[in-house]
Amino acid sequence: MLTTISTYSFPYEAHIDKAKLASEGIPAFVADEHTINMQWLYSNALGGVRLQVPANLREAALEVLKEDRSDLLTEQQGTDLQKCEACGSSDTEFYQIGKRFAFLVFLGLNFPLFPTRTAVRCLQCQHITKT
Repeated sequence: MLTTISTYSFPYEAHIDKAKLASEGIPAFVADEHTINMQWLYSNALGGVRLQVPANLREAALEVLKEDRSDLLTEQQGTDLQKCEACGSSDTEFYQIGKRFAFLVFLGLNFPLFPTRTAVRCLQCQHITKT
């Protein structure tokens, strides 16, 4: 019998955690991914994409998903942080300009026109630098 251990808005998020569980030898299954892929606006109505594991492996799977291994990736790959042009802080994140407008265009035209651009936003002063 399978039990749901986590839910996600998009299937790719569930597949990332499924791969993490598979690397530890825990079988996992992604439910409702095809429905959400076909009509992603139904994601919240259906409860999202569900990650399921056998009931006897529930606790082990939850422990694996709690682990944060991002420091290992940073050590291996290094960091490529951009500094803010306004304040010089390196506390920045990638940001998409025009995401709200693109969503409204999709709702209005029912056609996926996504005129977005990437940028870097400073988390200290909120300055946005176009890339």
